[in-house]
Amino acid sequence: MEWLTEVLSAEDYEVGRQILQRGVAAVYLVAFISAVNQFPALLGEKGLMPVPVFLEHAGRQAGPSLFHRGYTDRLLRIVAWSGAGIAALLVIGVPQAGPPWVPLVAFLAIWWLYTSIVNVGQTFYGFGWESLLLEAGFIVAFLGSGDVAPPFLVLLMVRWLVFRLEFGAGMIKMRGDSSWRDLTALYYHHETQPMPNPASRFFHLLPKPLHRLEVAGNHVTQLAVPFLLFAPQPVAGFAALVMIVTQGWLVLSGNFAWLNTLTIILAFAAVPDSFYEAVLPTLELSGSYEPTPLWFTIVVALAMLLLAYLSWPSLLNLFARRQLMNASFNRWHLGNAYGAFGSVTKVRYEVIVEGTLDDVGPGARWREYEFKGKPGDPSRMPRQFAPYHLRLDWMMWFLALGSERGWFTPFLVKLLQADPLILKLLRHDPFDGARPRYVRARIFIYRFSTRAEKRATGLWWIREPQGFLVHPASLRAEVP
Repeated sequence: MEWLTEVLSAEDYEVGRQILQRGVAAVYLVAFISAVNQFPALLGEKGLMPVPVFLEHAGRQAGPSLFHRGYTDRLLRIVAWSGAGIAALLVIGVPQAGPPWVPLVAFLAIWWLYTSIVNVGQTFYGFGWESLLLEAGFIVAFLGSGDVAPPFLVLLMVRWLVFRLEFGAGMIKMRGDSSWRDLTALYYHHETQPMPNPASRFFHLLPKPLHRLEVAGNHVTQLAVPFLLFAPQPVAGFAALVMIVTQGWLVLSGNFAWLNTLTIILAFAAVPDSFYEAVLPTLELSGSYEPTPLWFTIVVALAMLLLAYLSWPSLLNLFARRQLMNASFNRWHLGNAYGAFGSVTKVRYEVIVEGTLDDVGPGARWREYEFKGKPGDPSRMPRQFAPYHLRLDWMMWFLALGSERGWFTPFLVKLLQADPLILKLLRHDPFDGARPRYVRARIFIYRFSTRAEKRATGLWWIREPQGFLVHPASLRAEVP
């Protein structure tokens, strides 16, 4: 059976394996740290959407999770810190220095730990990149260690994942908003995206002909280039590099958590070592591997066949008339459908939350709560947070679009109580830990300032009030 292991080996992809293993593990590390910092406030025992209440109603329908036996914030922190510790070891390459079963076990461990978190995360974990991270971690688990050559089937399955991710996003755009088809989507997108970064205003103010060219290039990258991932080298490698560059462009222009970063990492599955040697002729990457154990080859082959079977629904979805975006077809988040921004918001609405220590009336002094990432103070430059995911800030964007799933009223109650866990998720508490008497939520239209407005006022944003989402509310019994 040695011929089988030789056929399924890819000795020219050692750098790709290192990037995949360490890069995916690094994203897991960020995700677990995010859970430590945000999960208890949002979903903990006293959170906005408490997991114990959710599990009481959802039961096993929630999906596989360690928390079915009982959730506590202490257990959540143990799970998240354990996952972070294992991920950190994978980033520095400790498990990869052992036999091939060691990184296999390590990756499956963090995959299972994070699956346990995602399946009870409700709306705060309902993002496509959560499933993407889970699927990537499961596939990369079978890349083996430095003792054996990278398995070609695993690299092929990673490419299939990138194909679904990119082609799915391209198809959802073509089927969705007409602005993608007439090439005008980027007239609006940089300004109305969920969480702009420091460069978003610069990108928004670029000439419109360049925006049209960007959209056209995006269609080529997402609808044509993904097929080349399965072509012989060097074509597949160049196709991957095109995707890496375009995803890097997205990293520069916005905060999309780890979506773009993880896509870049996964695309390296199609870049052979010969590409690096061509750039650095003095680089010698050829090495010797031990014979791949037959058991490992069999395990890899069976796992990849399972993944191929599980991804069949997502293949059909790519060509379905009613394509699903960011859908999981099983409770393990394997073989998912992906896609993003099938529609483009043309006007940016923002919900601004305010509180006061005074009675409601003309003389009341209302002060704004500042969030870490979402726009608020018009004079404040947008910040860079990706690949870190600010979950509350993202949900505030959806709230402004009219989406609310039972978390915002509890959030206002927590502000009235000056809940320390919730206040830690904010950039600025205008009351320094004191309880406000009233809170309210106002709606504004935001747009980036023009170059002339920026020079004259120093403002990054120009905003106009549109009314109230929530009128002044208090914990007191009387109605204001």
